[in-house]
Amino acid sequence: MIRSVVVMALCYVACPAMVAAEGVVAPQATAAAAARKVVKIHGAGGVRGLESYQSGMLVSPDGRIVTAMSTVLDSDEIDCVLDDGRRFRGTLVGVDPRREIALLTIPATDLPAFTLEATDRVVTGTRILALSNLFAVAAGDERVSVQRGVVAAVVPLAARRGAAEAPYTGDVYVLDCTTNNPGSPGGAVVDSRGRLVGMLGKELRSTAGGIWLNYALPVDEIARGCEAIMAGTAAEQPAGGPLESLDLRAIGIVLVPDLIDRTPPFVESVVADSIAAQAGLRADDLVIAVGGASVASRAAVQQSVGRIAPGDPVRLSVIRDGAVVECDVGPRPRVREKP
Repeated sequence: MIRSVVVMALCYVACPAMVAAEGVVAPQATAAAAARKVVKIHGAGGVRGLESYQSGMLVSPDGRIVTAMSTVLDSDEIDCVLDDGRRFRGTLVGVDPRREIALLTIPATDLPAFTLEATDRVVTGTRILALSNLFAVAAGDERVSVQRGVVAAVVPLAARRGAAEAPYTGDVYVLDCTTNNPGSPGGAVVDSRGRLVGMLGKELRSTAGGIWLNYALPVDEIARGCEAIMAGTAAEQPAGGPLESLDLRAIGIVLVPDLIDRTPPFVESVVADSIAAQAGLRADDLVIAVGGASVASRAAVQQSVGRIAPGDPVRLSVIRDGAVVECDVGPRPRVREKP
C-alpha cells in the first residue's frame, strides 16, 4: 500500500502530462502562454519619473493592444515589440480618460491574444500571475517578467499621482505582489488557468495613506473602456472634476435642506422602495464619507456624488446610533436628458 502511494506521487512529479490530464495547468505553462500576448511598448519620455516604456496586452488577433494611458504614448513613434521580437509601429486609436486606458493597433494578423469580455470578477484570495516589462529588462525577444501573488482585496480606487487625483473611482484588485514599478503599467494579470483577470494600473499612491499601490483594473472595466473608445464615446467622459449633476432623489436620498453654510448632511428621508432604501439607508443617518472620501456638508455630498461617473458604485459611510455604517447604494444612474 505504501509502495503504491509512493509510486503515484513520483508519477505526479515526473509526469506533467498526468497533472494536465487532471485539469491542472503548471504555472510555467500558464506564464509562457500569457507572455506571448504581452507587448513591450516604447515611446516618449526618458527622464526619471517619466519613463519611455511600459507594457500592453494583445486583445485581438488583428493587432489591437490595450495599455495604460500615459506620456509614453505622446509620441509620433510608438514602438511595439512582441514576445517573439518582432517590432511594429503602433497607432493610437483612442483613449478612455476616466479609466486611463488606451487602445493601439499594429499592422499584424494571426496574433495570440487575450479574450476581452465582461466576465464575472474574481474574489479575494484568487491566485494570479502579473506579467509586465518592469524596468524594461526585456528589449527584443526576451520574455517579460512574471510575478506570482493573490488578489488581496477588492476596493474602490482612491489614489493620486502627485497632487492630481485619479479620475477612476470604481473597484480595483489590490495585489500582494509588487507591481508598482516603471514599465509595469499596462501589463496583464491572469489567473491560474491563464484567463485575463485585469490590467496593471499606473504608478499611484493611496489618497488616504500615501503608500504606493499595487493594483489592477478588472477585465470588465477594460472591456467597457475599449467599447467606448471604438464607439467614439470615451471622450465624452471627463478625466476629472464634476460630471453630470445628479439629484440625490434619483437614488432615493433626501438630505435636510441647505439652510445654513455647511449644513451637516443628515438624511431627512429615504424614498420607499428606492435603491437607497434597499441599501439600508435610514432617516437621521449622518453622511460622513462618499467613496471613502470625507464630507462635512450637504454641498460636499452633492459634489462628491457628482464626481462619480455613471455606472460606478456609490458607497456612503454614515453614522447611526453612534456607530459607522457602510451603505453600498449601487451604480450611479445616468442623468436622463430633458425632452
